[in-house]
Amino acid sequence: MDAPKYRSLLMRIIYVTLQAIAIAAVVYGGYRFYLLNSTYDVLEKSNANLQYEFAILNDKLKASTALNDDLKTLLLARQQEKDAMGEQVQSLSTTVQTLDKLANTDKELLEKYSSVYFLNENYVPKDLTPIDAAYQNRPEKPELIIAGVLPHLTQLLRAATAANMPLQVLSGYRSYGQQSALKSKYSITYGSGTANAFSADQGYSEHQLGTTVDFTTPAIGASLAGLDKTAEYAWLAAHAHEYGFSLSYPRNNAHFVFEPWHWRYVGRELAKKLHDENKALYDLDQRDINTYLLKFFD
Repeated sequence: MDAPKYRSLLMRIIYVTLQAIAIAAVVYGGYRFYLLNSTYDVLEKSNANLQYEFAILNDKLKASTALNDDLKTLLLARQQEKDAMGEQVQSLSTTVQTLDKLANTDKELLEKYSSVYFLNENYVPKDLTPIDAAYQNRPEKPELIIAGVLPHLTQLLRAATAANMPLQVLSGYRSYGQQSALKSKYSITYGSGTANAFSADQGYSEHQLGTTVDFTTPAIGASLAGLDKTAEYAWLAAHAHEYGFSLSYPRNNAHFVFEPWHWRYVGRELAKKLHDENKALYDLDQRDINTYLLKFFD
């Protein structure tokens, strides 16, 4: 074959080959486009489904959030009701305890006696107990006080001893009969007029309550003379209220002569009030005094 024909044949082969390649490329490109387009459609549908499902989930979430808020509000309301009920129960419990305490606290313990109120011959305080003989002026003659007052009296006497103020108890509880005998003795010894100035008739003595003591010192003893001039009395005047004791008959009282030895337990809170206001029990109205009965033994 001559050269011109050879070149012409070669060119035709090359052209056919290129045309085949071009056709193949177009076909392949079209196929790839078809695949991509199909994939795009699938993704579009999936995206639309996802958006739809997301919208549904979002609506459910909003509904759930609203329900949760409603439940929180309901729970808070129930909690408030529970707290209110608890407070009512606590209040009722406290009231019951208060009433029980008042019912078991002898109201006579804060009554005004002397020339004011009569205590009958049958009255005997509950739980009378001996005072430690170490703090008595006459250990051979046991003195009594009610059990609820004893710890306060003991604390007072220990504090006085620690302050080098050797206070002693000369007398404590006296029964109706004992007071009657003592008053008769004083009336014979001093005359009824003089005896009435410093000794109560039976039924009018604070000693019958079992909350009252007469203090003395080893130096003064049973005579009690000059007690108000001692450092021990000054200590009592400054500190007895801290232990719940109050001086019943200070100077210029309306019932008896000044008795610096005669101290009655009235409870710490009332004793502090009387001390701070420079008053005696008999200066207060009985209704005001009764408000302190609940805390008498505190």
